Amino acid sequence: MNYLDVTIDMLQNKKNVFLTGGAGVGKTTITRQIIEHFESEAKKVAKLGSTGMAATLIGGQTLHSFLDLGIASDIAELEKNAKFEIKKKIKKLINAIDLIVIDEISMVSDTLFEMIALRLMQAEFSGVLLIVGDFLQLPPVVRGSNEVHFAFESEAWSQMRFEKIELTHIFRTDDLAFIELLKHVRFGNVDEDVHNQLNSYIKPLPEDLSKFTFLFGKNISANLHNKRQLEHIDNELFVKEAQIIKHLKSTKDNEVERFMNDARIEKELSLKVGAPVLFTRNSWNYFNGERAVVVNIDATNVFVQKSDGVVIKLESSAQSKARWVEKSVKGKKEMMEENLFSVYQFPIKLAFAITIHKSQGMSIEDLIIQTNEIFAPSQFYVALSRSSNPKNLNLIAPKKQWYDLAFVDAKAMAFVKEN
Repeated sequence: MNYLDVTIDMLQNKKNVFLTGGAGVGKTTITRQIIEHFESEAKKVAKLGSTGMAATLIGGQTLHSFLDLGIASDIAELEKNAKFEIKKKIKKLINAIDLIVIDEISMVSDTLFEMIALRLMQAEFSGVLLIVGDFLQLPPVVRGSNEVHFAFESEAWSQMRFEKIELTHIFRTDDLAFIELLKHVRFGNVDEDVHNQLNSYIKPLPEDLSKFTFLFGKNISANLHNKRQLEHIDNELFVKEAQIIKHLKSTKDNEVERFMNDARIEKELSLKVGAPVLFTRNSWNYFNGERAVVVNIDATNVFVQKSDGVVIKLESSAQSKARWVEKSVKGKKEMMEENLFSVYQFPIKLAFAITIHKSQGMSIEDLIIQTNEIFAPSQFYVALSRSSNPKNLNLIAPKKQWYDLAFVDAKAMAFVKEN
């Protein structure tokens, strides 16, 4: 089956689509291809993420900013509080969109999904929805609550009558035994065989840790490990500062900082010749999560060598945040995307360590997972599924049992199995 053509056909026939599948099956790739197809036909596409990280992976913005949800806590507040009343420009914007893409749907709560549906109704949205994600990955985080409620639990989910497209072929690795292990961990099935297989990845740590990327659950752990490992390299330190261009003078500094954090852009990128790095984007000659080593640094360029020996000359490149505005095109008013600001930085970060959250979308070949910082449902699965070469996968011996780490939200598991 050609999933791309089938999905495009459904959307063009005004059917809402839920694109799903486990980690590494190409959801982001096919989503980008769908966006490119619609934009090539001069269709207006809103690319939205449940989080800032998810939004930057598809070159879009967050649900809250696009739909102008502000700090409204639920649908009642959105409906009844005058300050959250839909603005004319937001209504006009949503009404003009042909396709709304929402990525990482697993991190959208039922309350937020109801608010999304209300905004679409208020704006008399006549386009279609493409919802992307896997409910057996990272769950919603709701401030002040330990309870998890997913988007599929809302009434709006069933009302939208999604057609499901499920991708099943894992592209990240061709190790069949590891693929089978991932399937078990995804559903929280830890029997004796799975237990033994996970134990087989507990190995003595290599003497040269610089060849491996540590996955941590906490930012502070990843930052500290990167700093310590960089200090061990006895070469000159270069600090590449990000260049920020504000296309709109009213842009606030904290908005830029938040975008940089979500987009994995370093404000000050500390590098040394000999330091390992991860690419944080896809390009024609490298991919998100691919590893390289810095071999030269000058005033304007960073030269890195990949494992196949190819040296790539990197230049500082832009990532931009856009907004939708009304503009006059040939005498006719249209909604257009324009950049608020652009951040220029090298598309790499130190490869000694990264958080599980920031490894989203990455395929990492030489991996060590700190299992003792796993705290959320499906977090262990997300970490494990980053591995593109299981032969070079190390697991730190956990203080808990494997079934305590590979836990899955029961409602999410039931939904995935039944739908």
